[in-house]
Amino acid sequence: MSDPSLPLQAEIIGRLKAYSTLTAIVGSRIHDQVPSGPQTFPYVALGECQVLPDKAQCVDGTETFLQIDAWSRAVGFPEVKRIAAAIVAALDDNETLNVAAYNVVVFELSSIQYLRDPDGITRHAALTFRALIDLA
Repeated sequence: MSDPSLPLQAEIIGRLKAYSTLTAIVGSRIHDQVPSGPQTFPYVALGECQVLPDKAQCVDGTETFLQIDAWSRAVGFPEVKRIAAAIVAALDDNETLNVAAYNVVVFELSSIQYLRDPDGITRHAALTFRALIDLA
């Protein structure tokens, strides 16, 4: 099994940073690794990733699940839901993702969960995307 998660991650970060609807809300605060120290809200960060082998006859592929997290401290859920909508618009059903040495067969939204963090102030959207990817 070949692991496409690193080039997929790079492509996703690039796509999100280039999507003006999203950057109008979060600016340049789209992170692979959230910087240490106090954060300026809102922002987007890559979350967990799971890569599963998807082997079939003559195919060396993977099924990859990638989480993207949106964070807001605006009152209520409207801002974090706008961020989530922009992420979905930028990425969902996007088989044109350019992942070096791989073919993206499917890239689709799997779920969105909206959460209140225990601090009572922060709102969080956890978006999970599913990708079917095989070697080019």
